[in-house]
Amino acid sequence: MWPESSEQAKPLRSGLTTGACATACSVAAAMVLLVETQPEQVFITLPKGQEVPLTITSYEVHNNSVTAFTVKDAGDDPDVTHGATVWVTIALTPQTGIQFAAGQGVGIVTRTGLLLDVGEPAINPVPRKMISDHLTALAKEQAYLGGFKVTVGVEKGEQIALKTMNPRLGIVGGISILGTTGIVRPFSCGAYIASIQQGVDVARANGHRHIAATTGNASETAIRERDALEDMALIEMGDFIGALLKHVRRLENQTMQLNKLTICGGFGKISKLAQQHMDLNSRASSIDLMSLAELASTLGGSESLKKAMSQANTSVEALTFAQAEALPLADAVCQQALDFCRRFIPSHMDLEVLAIDRKGQFVGQAIEPKGRL
Repeated sequence: MWPESSEQAKPLRSGLTTGACATACSVAAAMVLLVETQPEQVFITLPKGQEVPLTITSYEVHNNSVTAFTVKDAGDDPDVTHGATVWVTIALTPQTGIQFAAGQGVGIVTRTGLLLDVGEPAINPVPRKMISDHLTALAKEQAYLGGFKVTVGVEKGEQIALKTMNPRLGIVGGISILGTTGIVRPFSCGAYIASIQQGVDVARANGHRHIAATTGNASETAIRERDALEDMALIEMGDFIGALLKHVRRLENQTMQLNKLTICGGFGKISKLAQQHMDLNSRASSIDLMSLAELASTLGGSESLKKAMSQANTSVEALTFAQAEALPLADAVCQQALDFCRRFIPSHMDLEVLAIDRKGQFVGQAIEPKGRL
């Protein structure tokens, strides 16, 4: 056996959120104004009490304000904002309190259903509190009695936002400043999960009672064409079915309830859901060809089919074998997936699960009950 390399043994690195970066820049810029110093590194306290350092890469001193810059390090998380330059401009104001504004690359909220009001800069509540707490503490330390205007920006934020759910959520002009703990956990994909939850909330708040959650572009296109749903009612959940199901369950007693949930994905992804996996990514779950073969057998498949399916290269090949014997394997897989999802979905909601092939054609479905819409 080959010895394990040091690279393989190396633990994954955590990173810091855009909210933590904005907090550090706010403190650094305010220190230039109040303390007349330009620290190369700033320590901030995260919501759970951890104190962490962030490097300030540069400053710009203006007539009545100061801008501080830092580069976001997301650690080993596959985050679209990793390496982005976050900046904050601080201006002192005669009025007490903190005013927030969106700079270049940070979005503006244009739809209801988010944590922020329409017209507000897309700086989420926890980052706002972090920035406010740190600036308030610094003001008290320096006996400063005025307030602060905080403008947060992200270089190339408009382009980065195109890789996120922001355009569909009605956040225009850039990315959101996010983070609930200040820390990015490797492969937690917390921002993506947050966008799924926000997508559901925005759809509800804007009157949509039927939403469709899809695993990718092909399944989204198929559902859009079949049901003529607006983009706002289409939730791109990717592999995070667990995040979607848990969020819908939390909404059970809320006003503006959903009436129907459609889940649509490639046959392989839906087969993983049928096996009760909550994360459909290949790093977290695998397609169980033997289970597919056993299911085909219960549908009347031959022993030779069972053997062929268990030795198939892919789930699609296994499905092709079953289709050759005219077995409704994809329907049965969708039904298993629906039965699992029903554990999370409130009984008043209609639920359906659909599977597509690699050409985007529907190959299986399960519906319970027939829609009320």
